Parts: sequence; C-alpha cells; structure tokens
Amino acid sequence: MTEQTEMTDKTGRTPAYAVAYLREVDVGDAIIEYLTRIDATLAPYGGRFLVHGGHITPVEGTWDGDVVVIAFPSSGAARAWYDSADYRAILPLRLDHARSVAAIVEGVPEGYQAADKLAVLRGA
Repeated sequence: MTEQTEMTDKTGRTPAYAVAYLREVDVGDAIIEYLTRIDATLAPYGGRFLVHGGHITPVEGTWDGDVVVIAFPSSGAARAWYDSADYRAILPLRLDHARSVAAIVEGVPEGYQAADKLAVLRGA
C-alpha cells in the first residue's frame, strides 16, 4: 500500500497524474503522428491534459525541457491507459524521438492539506 492510497476522496479514489519531462524532442513525422493519436487513447480512461509543454518559469534549478501532466480519475485508470494496446501502439513514436522520463503519480483528495501527510508519516 502506498502512502497516498490511505487518503481517498468520497468515491474511494484519489486522482492520479501521468507526468513526463521531455528533452531533445525531434518534432518530425513520428511526433506529429503521436500528437494526433494520443487524445483518442486517453478518452476511454478519463484522461485529460492539464499541462502540455507550456511556458516554464524556472525558480529553482535548470529546466531544459517540456513538462506534460495528464490527469486521470485514479491510478488504476492511469496505469490501464499506459498499458493499453492503443497507447502502446504509439508509445515508440515518442520514445524513439525524445529523451524523456515519465511516471504515474497519485494525487490527493479534495480538501487535502500538507499537515494531513503527518498521519501517514507517523503511521497513524
């Protein structure tokens, strides 16, 4: 059990996010195809873009790439999307034409406050 699974909303789920940091993107035919096809892969899993390479204003460290954040209703939905045949069919288009790292991150429920993390950290 992860720390966040103990913090759920009224539906019993926490939101989750697919987060990617992309550098050295070769914007050619493969990336164009990836971008034209990705939205259709998200829809069945309730995924939607929150951030898609918007302007970054660095306040700490060096940022030399683009950030992508896609919201999902749960970590299960995010993982099902990433593992889906439709997404797996287009994934090489990005992997072969960009340096990137990606992860699925569990979110927090509505009304969450930073101090709520103390109960999890203390094992309560």
